[in-house]
Amino acid sequence: MLDPRILDDLSRRVADGMPRGLASLQEDFQRNLRAALEAALRRLDLVSRDEFDIQQAVLARTREKLEALEKRVAELEARLDKD
Repeated sequence: MLDPRILDDLSRRVADGMPRGLASLQEDFQRNLRAALEAALRRLDLVSRDEFDIQQAVLARTREKLEALEKRVAELEARLDKD
């Protein structure tokens, strides 16, 4: 999933951008913003980088097998056409 430090950094940056008069609310705002971001990201259909890389490798192997099968079918069809 997403690195928690990214959420911490994002919520801190937003809180730091608040006017200084609201400094007392800054910590609460930062904590609530981080929780809201986490909840929103959990609802998304995301996969980890490892899962993505594994699926990409599976797809590459499947594509290679498909291409080999297509070539074999073409060869068999060519042999049938000769006969």
